[in-house]
Amino acid sequence: MSNAAHGIAGFRLTEHTWMTELGNWIDAISPDGRRAGALLFDPKIIALPGVRDRVVHAVMTDQRLVLGGLTGLIPVADVVAAGDQVWLLTAQAVSPTLSELLATGPIDPPGAVSVLMETAQTLLALNTAQVTHGSVHPGTVVITAEGAALLSERGLSDAIRGQASPRERDAAGWASLARGLAASLGQGHARLAELLERAAATAGTLGLAAARDVLTGEAAGRDGLAQAARGRSAFAQARSYAQPPVLPPRDEGDIVTLLHVPGRSSGSVQFGPGVGTQVQRPETTAERIWRAGRDQAATEHRPATRLTRASRARRRRTIISSAVFAAIMAGAVLAWFYAGNSPELAVMSIDVVAPKKTQGCGKAVLISGTVVTNGAPGEITYEWRKNLDKEVVKGTLRTKSDQTTYQVPFRWTLQGKSNVKATATLRILTPGPVRTDKASFTYKC
Repeated sequence: MSNAAHGIAGFRLTEHTWMTELGNWIDAISPDGRRAGALLFDPKIIALPGVRDRVVHAVMTDQRLVLGGLTGLIPVADVVAAGDQVWLLTAQAVSPTLSELLATGPIDPPGAVSVLMETAQTLLALNTAQVTHGSVHPGTVVITAEGAALLSERGLSDAIRGQASPRERDAAGWASLARGLAASLGQGHARLAELLERAAATAGTLGLAAARDVLTGEAAGRDGLAQAARGRSAFAQARSYAQPPVLPPRDEGDIVTLLHVPGRSSGSVQFGPGVGTQVQRPETTAERIWRAGRDQAATEHRPATRLTRASRARRRRTIISSAVFAAIMAGAVLAWFYAGNSPELAVMSIDVVAPKKTQGCGKAVLISGTVVTNGAPGEITYEWRKNLDKEVVKGTLRTKSDQTTYQVPFRWTLQGKSNVKATATLRILTPGPVRTDKASFTYKC
């Protein structure tokens, strides 16, 4: 059965799905017919001790920020548990991402400036609120149908690692984003590419506020981004679905929200569609979504009362075996965790910096490469390439579970009389996807 025939907590799931380090993202449609998103967390990650609680804390922090007026984040509607599954449901679409758009072609120059200005502003607002994003890269930048750039997965990468990223990590991620957009512009926009490179270098030395100021006054526009986002797929073109199709009755089982709804006792348990409690106060956006899903589920289940009771009876009969199975699985997860396993290694961002001053005769020039990971142990393979010859220098980096930032320096010695622009390119080969960043310096002898 296709994903389109499935749903969770009143959200209908489509067939557009993609994997990230967190789990499986799925384009969805909310109970009121709007584009939304659903993230099914990787069970091996969410089952680790403390991860679920940290995810819930990160989401509740986001909701407070959004209620306080921050507009640059993808709003989360809820985090729900359905059996051993944990889902994050968003009140807005989470596709296409900047990564998807870059895979189909370059971003128009005004759009590139717009993305960088808006993401920098959001990151600065987060930093002002004493939090960070922790995983800024093209896959977490969502482009809306109106061309706005919103950040998704705020704090989730940190939550699964049990760490709090410093502001410098957000700045490094933004700098890598700027360099990637600069590289995608092509030779026809050399001036803007150099400006984006300068903004990236500024982010690493003076911070995001100074980097944003580098771009101030540059033409920015959302029209090209909006057109690219709407053209990414037929699903992306639809801003809303006023009349969601009626699905056959089915029993989703007990679905419990893991978030404390503002204004209620922190000790109360909130249930999903079909098991909701009445609200005697103004509803939040998340609660309106829940109510719509609950009412739809109640309408669908009413003709099938006997079937629902039978399914509940089956659940009661299997409660003992389920408890035994859960105990076995919990023991297995704990054994796996304490044996030293952790989430698979992922490269979050890379940053390459070259000297700004002109280098003289016979100089050994040091190119700095910085690799930021998700904090998991493993092995990274990479290579350095030079634009002045065909030499490829390959390297291997072993990562540790208690470290996220690594240096991979590259020394380039030039000889002879010439006046050239030398460019060193760092490529991360594994783990995928391949990431690339580069930096240039001038050699004059």
